[in-house]
Amino acid sequence: MTGATISSTRSYPPIGMLLREWRGARRMSQLELALECGLSARHLGFVELGKARLSREAAGRVADALALALRERNALLLAAGYSPQYAETDLASPALEQMRGAVDLILRHQEPYPAFVLNRHFDVLMANDAATRVNRLVMQGRESRHGNLLRQIFDPDDFRAVIDNWQDVAAGLLRRLQAELAANPGDARGRALLDELLGYPGVPPEWRFRAVSGREDPVLGLVFRSPTGPLRFFETITTFATPLDVTLDELRIDCAFPADQHTAEVCRRLASP
Repeated sequence: MTGATISSTRSYPPIGMLLREWRGARRMSQLELALECGLSARHLGFVELGKARLSREAAGRVADALALALRERNALLLAAGYSPQYAETDLASPALEQMRGAVDLILRHQEPYPAFVLNRHFDVLMANDAATRVNRLVMQGRESRHGNLLRQIFDPDDFRAVIDNWQDVAAGLLRRLQAELAANPGDARGRALLDELLGYPGVPPEWRFRAVSGREDPVLGLVFRSPTGPLRFFETITTFATPLDVTLDELRIDCAFPADQHTAEVCRRLASP
């Protein structure tokens, strides 16, 4: 795929089911949603029952009131009987050349420290050379078994084996996924990923409801065991402001920074010719 696509061939849940799911996730009553988007509660109730339709403009107001992401806005429009508004463009497409250039620039400027690009399901789409170097160091030359960050972290035979503070890191990442699913309860792929992660050995069963870390640090850190000693990082996340494409809306650029001088020196040494 090299360009923008908007799929309308797949089936979507009835609009009433979607609205009830999204309202429930946001703890909004039917009346609260109706007032927020300027509709009568009676009309919205008929929409949820499948006895009335939303105009395209009203569907946009409902999406705004629910603070839906672009993918979910498209789903709402399709369920309401309209064509989707936002394209989902392949990141390698010429249409996203300028945005991809900005991502490349961030990855390069993050050297000699790791940076990588994720989508909403934590698939690793891009990474800089520093990420590859650090990964090879801590894994002692072994390649990761997975192309998904969460699977890498949760699999005992992958990065989990070299993360010193695994429980804190895993709990923090799981909370991020759970927050995404709370906002978008119809995300079947995300739900399947959550179930898979909870099935890995050593994952506390209570994490299904709320993954809890016992740390109270100002930011969640990541501590790798390595042949050079512990490597400590903290991360920042960069997103596009006001994206109008589903791919860009779901893109996350994770930049890892050294949390101590030893880690910074190791990263610089790995980058040396």
